[in-house]
Amino acid sequence: MPSTATYDFTGQVVLVTGGSSGIGLQVARDFVDAGAHVVIAGRTASRLEAAREQLGAGVTAVTTDVGDAAGVNALVDGVIRDRGHLDVVISNAASFIPGDVTAVEPADWDQSVRTNLNGFFYLAKAVLPHLAASGGSFIATSSVSGMRADWGMPVYNAAKGAVSLFVQALALDWGAKGVRVNAVAPSLTSTEPVAAITGNPALRSQAEARVALGRIAETGDISPVVLFLASDAARYVNGVILPVDGGTSASNGQARWAAA
Repeated sequence: MPSTATYDFTGQVVLVTGGSSGIGLQVARDFVDAGAHVVIAGRTASRLEAAREQLGAGVTAVTTDVGDAAGVNALVDGVIRDRGHLDVVISNAASFIPGDVTAVEPADWDQSVRTNLNGFFYLAKAVLPHLAASGGSFIATSSVSGMRADWGMPVYNAAKGAVSLFVQALALDWGAKGVRVNAVAPSLTSTEPVAAITGNPALRSQAEARVALGRIAETGDISPVVLFLASDAARYVNGVILPVDGGTSASNGQARWAAA
C-alpha cells in the first residue's frame, strides 16, 4: 500500500536506522519524496545498497551496527561532516525475539538488548545535541507491544516497553532544548520479521480478527504518521507514544463475541 505523505522537508537532513527494509525503507522513501536528503543505516551492506538504488538520488547509505557505540558515533559524525546539520532522526532498527521466556536463550536476550535498547541509547546520545542545534525531531519506532503485553513475546514486550518509556523520559529532558521526542507504536505490520505470521492464512486471520479496521497494517500506513510527527504540524506534540494500529489498542482484550 503506497503512502500518501504530503509534507515538505526540502533542505532537511533525515537519518533512518533500520532503513533498508520494512517500515524504515518506507519512511526513507516518503522523506525523499518530501524533499529531504535521507541517510539510511543498517547492518547489511548489500541490502543497504539495494535500498539506495531503489530510492534513487537524495539518499546516502551507511553500513552501521546500532549496537556498537563507536559505529553509531561515526555514523552521526559523518552526517554532520558531510551535510552540516541533522534535522530528523528515526530510531527504527529493531530485533524481534518471540518465544516463551524459558525457551529464549541468553544470547537472544542479549541481541534484543543490544539492538533495541543499546542501539536506541547510543543513537540518542549521539544525535540529541545536533537536534537541539537545529530544533529537530527524534522519533522512535516502538510498538503496541510496548504498551500492552502479548502471549509468547516477553522479550519483545520488555524491549519495546523500555523504548516507549525512554522516549517519554527524553521528551521531558530535551523539550526545553527545542527537541521533540515521540514514537509511533504500530500493531502487526506486514514486514519480513513477521512473515511467518502474515504469510500464514490461519494466523493472519486470527490477527486480523483483533483489528477494528479488519486488516493487517502495511508500511504505508505507518510512515505518514512518522512524517506528521517530524513536521511543523506536530510542533506541540512531545512525549507521545502514538498507536498506529487500526484500533487494536482500543480493545479491552476480551474476545469478539459471535453476537457482535
